Amino acid sequence: MTFPVVGMVGGGQLARMTHEAGIPLGIRFKLLSDTPQDSAAQVVSDVVIGDYRDLDTLRAFAQGCDVVTFDHEHVPAEHLQALEADGVVIRPGVEALRHAQDKGVMRERLREAGVPCPRHRIVADPEDVARFADEGDGFPVVLKTVRGGYDGKGVWVVREVAEAAEPFRAGVPVLAEEMVDFARELAANVVRSPHGQAVAYPVVESIQVNGVCDTVIAPAPGLSEELSGQAQEMALKIAAELGVVGHLAVELFETRDGRLLVNELAMRPHNSGHWTQDGAVTSQFANHVRAVLDLPLGDPRPRATWTVMTNVLGGDFPDMYAPYLHCMARDPALKIHMYGKDVKPGRKVGHVNTYGDDLADVRERGRHAADYLRGTITE
Repeated sequence: MTFPVVGMVGGGQLARMTHEAGIPLGIRFKLLSDTPQDSAAQVVSDVVIGDYRDLDTLRAFAQGCDVVTFDHEHVPAEHLQALEADGVVIRPGVEALRHAQDKGVMRERLREAGVPCPRHRIVADPEDVARFADEGDGFPVVLKTVRGGYDGKGVWVVREVAEAAEPFRAGVPVLAEEMVDFARELAANVVRSPHGQAVAYPVVESIQVNGVCDTVIAPAPGLSEELSGQAQEMALKIAAELGVVGHLAVELFETRDGRLLVNELAMRPHNSGHWTQDGAVTSQFANHVRAVLDLPLGDPRPRATWTVMTNVLGGDFPDMYAPYLHCMARDPALKIHMYGKDVKPGRKVGHVNTYGDDLADVRERGRHAADYLRGTITE
C-alpha cells in the first residue's frame, strides 16, 4: 500500500509541527514554501519553492498530492476554486476557508447561525466609524481590516474619529466592532473530519501581550463546567455549520457578565493548541493530519491536571541553544519546541510546554524557561 501525500501550503512553524505529527504514521508531506529557510522547509524533504499567490505554481504543486491543506489563510479564494474545479482535494475547502479569510463574511455567517459575536458592521470611512460609535456606547471602538491581519496586525483600537483614518489606507474593507469589556480571552479548539466525526479539546485561557499570544493555560482556570460546555458546543456548531475539515480554533471573549462572544476563527492548527503536543493524548497537529485524510480522530483528553504553553519571543540574545544546559538541568520535564527561525525582537521563535498538578508551579517553570531562552533573565 502506498501511504498518502499531504500537500501543505505555507512553510511556517505550523507546517513544521504538522509534518512532525505525520512522521510516526508514515504520512508523506510535500511543502509549498516561500523560501528554503522557512521553518518547515528546513525539515520536510519534498519542498517546492514558489509563490502561493500564483495559480500555475499552485496547480503544479498539487500534482501528486492526495490532499492539500494550509498553515495560513492567505491563498486567494479564486485560486482555491480553480484547484477544486481541477479535482484537487482541498481541506478545509474554499467555502469554509472564506470565513477565516474575510472577517466581514465570517461575522455575517455567524450572525445568521445565531452565534453570539460583538456588535459590528462594515464601515465606509472615518465619519461612518463615528456613526457606528454613536449607535452603541460611543468610543472606543475596534477597527479591523477584513483580510490579512494576525498577531495584532490589522487591528486598531480607535478612541476618537481623528484616529480612524489609518485602517482605510490598506485598501480593503474595514470592519468596526464594539470594544468588548471582557474578563479574559478563551479558545475552544475542535477537529472535524469529512464524514462528520468531531472532537473537542479542553477550553483554554489565552493571555495576550501587545496583541501577541504569550501564555496558554489548559484547562482555563476557574471556568465553570457550564461555560466550558457552551464554548465547546459553540465551536463544534461553527465547524459543522461552515463545513470545516481539520482543526478549528475559536477565539472567545469571556465577558464580565458571564457571556461568551466569538472573536476570531482559524481553520488550521493554532497557537492556542500548542499545549496539546505534550499535554493531550492526541495533539492538534496529529488530529489535523487524521482529519484531512479522513482517518478516525484521536483522543483529545489532557494527560495532566494542568499544561501551560509559553511562547518564546525573540529578544536581543540571538544564541538560544546556549541556554539549553540551564533550562534542561533546572527542569527535566520541560518540553522545548523551537522553530528554526532567525531571532528578531518580538518574533515567535519557539514555545515551551510545562505540566503538572500545581498550576502556580507549572506557570513559573514555563515563564522562567521562556525568559531564560530569550535572555531576559540569566539565572
